[in-house]
Amino acid sequence: AVHLHRLFLADFRSYAAAEVGFAPGLTVVVGANGFGKTNLLEAIGYLATLKSFRGVPTEAMIRAGATQAVVRAEAVRGERSLLIEAELVARGRGRIQVNKQRVPRARDLLGSIRVSVFSPDDIALIKGGPAERRTYLDDTLVALHPRHDALQADVDRILRQRNALLRQLGGRLRADDEFTLDVFDAKLAAAGDALAAARADLVGRLEPALREAYARVAGRPATVEVRYLAPWQDEGLAAALAAGRGDDVRRGTSLVGPHRDDLAVDLDGLPSRTHASQGEQRSLALALRLAAHGVVTEAVEEAPVLLLDDVFSELDPARSAALLAALPPGQALLTTAGALPAGAAPELVVTVGEDGRLS
Repeated sequence: AVHLHRLFLADFRSYAAAEVGFAPGLTVVVGANGFGKTNLLEAIGYLATLKSFRGVPTEAMIRAGATQAVVRAEAVRGERSLLIEAELVARGRGRIQVNKQRVPRARDLLGSIRVSVFSPDDIALIKGGPAERRTYLDDTLVALHPRHDALQADVDRILRQRNALLRQLGGRLRADDEFTLDVFDAKLAAAGDALAAARADLVGRLEPALREAYARVAGRPATVEVRYLAPWQDEGLAAALAAGRGDDVRRGTSLVGPHRDDLAVDLDGLPSRTHASQGEQRSLALALRLAAHGVVTEAVEEAPVLLLDDVFSELDPARSAALLAALPPGQALLTTAGALPAGAAPELVVTVGEDGRLS
């Protein structure tokens, strides 16, 4: 397992400079809202995924007035020490190093540290639109294996190129453009079929773990079902693109493919997005995170670091206690602005002061 020892920040978010250590088990970061607790978890998440779990661009993570930020972490995997360093720049590509060796491609860093992030915004996995659920699946796939990052990047790139061509057509497909569109369709079909197959396989692996996690968090067994919704998958993306070409040309965009797919989450036979209560939706969102954590842990034989950002602020005492009891073994970092739920037994408590000082 990976144990994150220390985190160093320079010009990251609200921190001009900061250093903080973590316990092998549960570390709790305490401080009032706006003091910078979440920034610490965001920095760790960035080292794991090379993006912000808040969904903001790189420049938003650089302290106001600075031109770059540095995030550095000391960790141990088994007997091996890890020093991971990332330089964030507003424009261009920053440097990434592992044990002082430059990583030639950013995605080569993926897998050095894995994280599972829990936040109050997770309810969007149930109440939000399909994009939230696609991101959940895709982030889990990358945690399973970095090759999925390249596959997702291929799909995104081909879609951008295809959509740019469709916009240029102005609703009319000429013979010389048809060949170019055929090329994009072939590329999109190959990459899109592969991504959808990976997502569907993941959904099959998630369902039993999700059912078990929901029972623990909600305090009751329930019938929880998840289905990957890709209406085109049976016929294949190539056939679906051919059948929908006329509509794509008229609308100037790609109307079918993995970028339009969804994940259905049903509770006791009904769609959770429209029929579950607020409490049930929060329990389902937590269960989705716990299920993904369990699937990744089993597949890579190493538990990701749990990052719990102020999740107890949105949970009632019973669900807070149930979530604590359901947390898997391993390292966890938890932020809170209030009192800890009953049953929490942190190995280390870090306090963030009004000036951002850590103690």
